[in-house]
Amino acid sequence: MLSSVPSLLPFVLFAFVASITPGPTNILILSNSARYGFRAALPIILGAGVAATGIVWLVGSGFGQALTRHPALHSVMQWVGILWLSHLAWQIFRAPTGPLDPRAAETGQRRLGLLGAAALQWINPKTWMMALAVASVFAGEGSERQGQVLSLSLAFLLVSLPCLGAWAVLGAGSSRLLRSSQAMQRFNRGMALLLLASAWLSLWA
Repeated sequence: MLSSVPSLLPFVLFAFVASITPGPTNILILSNSARYGFRAALPIILGAGVAATGIVWLVGSGFGQALTRHPALHSVMQWVGILWLSHLAWQIFRAPTGPLDPRAAETGQRRLGLLGAAALQWINPKTWMMALAVASVFAGEGSERQGQVLSLSLAFLLVSLPCLGAWAVLGAGSSRLLRSSQAMQRFNRGMALLLLASAWLSLWA
């Protein structure tokens, strides 16, 4: 197993870059935190982190081989993810632009929660590409592979949660700049376009 720090460090760096760089999940965390507050983003962070960790483990345990052997299956999953992310982007684009109220229970845009964030990972092209990279680059072969995959999965969870949390902090801080309806509208539309771009650019990843 990956028990020593030197052997784990390259993967930790990879997990950090994969988790901190902009992607659909990061953008949704930023958007929800800015509109509803930091605490509202915590279920999204937890759901996304745990689900992505599960995908890393699943792909490393053998499901990734099915994706490489059946490109059509991968294409279907990718297109389902792109279309759902495009739908989420449209919802954000046309979201109400009233004053920020973190206590509001209902708005025209339905909040993304723990289960929604977890479900997103299963059709998020970025998550699957990351998991395939883990399985092919960092997981070994032979009898120790399952132990290594488990260690890598847990390490990814520990790295990804604070990285996603950083985006929530950024969103909560930006809420001070979104006091007017016009500012909120510009923010929503900017986040929607970024989400749309991150989804469709996965076709060229």
